[in-house]
Amino acid sequence: MRLPRSGAGWTIAVFGVLALLMGALGLVWPEAQLRLLGFEVPETRAAGDHTGTFLTASSMASFNMGVYYLLATATEWRPFYRFTVVFRLVTFTVFTLTVLADVAPDRFIGVALWEGLGAVATALGLHWDARRAATSTPVDGPDGDPAGAGESTGSASPAGTVR
Repeated sequence: MRLPRSGAGWTIAVFGVLALLMGALGLVWPEAQLRLLGFEVPETRAAGDHTGTFLTASSMASFNMGVYYLLATATEWRPFYRFTVVFRLVTFTVFTLTVLADVAPDRFIGVALWEGLGAVATALGLHWDARRAATSTPVDGPDGDPAGAGESTGSASPAGTVR
């Protein structure tokens, strides 16, 4: 796997690795995942309690999402980066409201903050990358000329026509 080639790519890669690792943790050691998120882990579960089933599904989704994010990083898929900013802000909002409504424990706000800060970091990375691209100078061509400077010399194109 290659390293990210942009600031936004680094934010997506970090999130991808952590999503993959947290998903793996939930699959391998679900009790640790629940404790980390601030949920109680009773000695026994009541009949009809599907916490384990839900945690397995959520952990697998997190694991897969980590893979998707890493694939987006490897291909520098910038539309995906922009897409994640919007939906991570939605996730931040939903998770925050879940804590405020006492549906989730207060420690769960850490997950909301992680999503919100990640969205902001990626948005800033995208902005920084765009500014850097706008101010960069052309790369010198093989003969020392700036890229594209010698292209109007009447050279033949691959199809044999003159440009």
